[in-house]
Amino acid sequence: MSDEYTPPDVWTWDAESGGTWASINRPISGATHEAELPQGEHPLQLHSLATPNGQKVTIMLEELLELGVSGAEYDAYLINIGEGHQFSSGFVEINPNSKIPALFDRDTGSRVFESGAILLYLAEKFGHFLPTDRKARTEVMNWLFWLQGSAPYLGGGFGHFYAYAPIKIEYAIDRFAMEAKRQLDVLDKELAVHRFLGGDEYSIADMATWPWYGGLVRGYQYGAAEFLQVDTYTHVQRWAEEIFQRPAVQRGRKVNRAWGEPDEQVPERHSAADFGQ
Repeated sequence: MSDEYTPPDVWTWDAESGGTWASINRPISGATHEAELPQGEHPLQLHSLATPNGQKVTIMLEELLELGVSGAEYDAYLINIGEGHQFSSGFVEINPNSKIPALFDRDTGSRVFESGAILLYLAEKFGHFLPTDRKARTEVMNWLFWLQGSAPYLGGGFGHFYAYAPIKIEYAIDRFAMEAKRQLDVLDKELAVHRFLGGDEYSIADMATWPWYGGLVRGYQYGAAEFLQVDTYTHVQRWAEEIFQRPAVQRGRKVNRAWGEPDEQVPERHSAADFGQ
């Protein structure tokens, strides 16, 4: 690669040019191999990885179980995206987009993909963490959709170019660092006047946003806390710490994790006993 790049008349795929995640990115969809997904005993079957998007759903399920909602018991199976598990025929059947997380509900025969859609599905199925009042519900949905639209700029934009790209491109890092800080400022101003996103009640908006922006300000992502001066976002810091202290959050962030300290890893989850508590 050179500093000067002129786009060709017709783009062609260079499979070696994608940096850390080059092996899992390709310009076509569909399965690469035949493989059935494992199945456990519970109606809710989750196939995921403990990335921020995966954590959203396991946190939600653990929060429901914390409330005593027995119907939210679930089996969670690890999808190793580095090894291409998301391109199996079984996974593509429940998520044609080949991205984690993906949920299958045997009670209803529903496949549910996209993390925000899964949160909404579970909130409506079990009647928790989403207000029924129209105005309050709309405000929560505002922030849920804000996250779904904003997180790609943080992960695929800033995170990719700052931490994973094969070369450091000043323009790209500056562009996405500016956007990451703008988003943190949006959150900080909202959380200066409300305890949680969408109001004073904890909701799926917080569960969606915390793994991304809470993780960022707590230093979990990209080694970029100092670079982005996250300590200056005091209201985001307060919110992130309060949510981190929730027992369900501490459990949920460990599910489908197969790296880090041993006590932080629960590669598969089938019951509370898997947490060793």
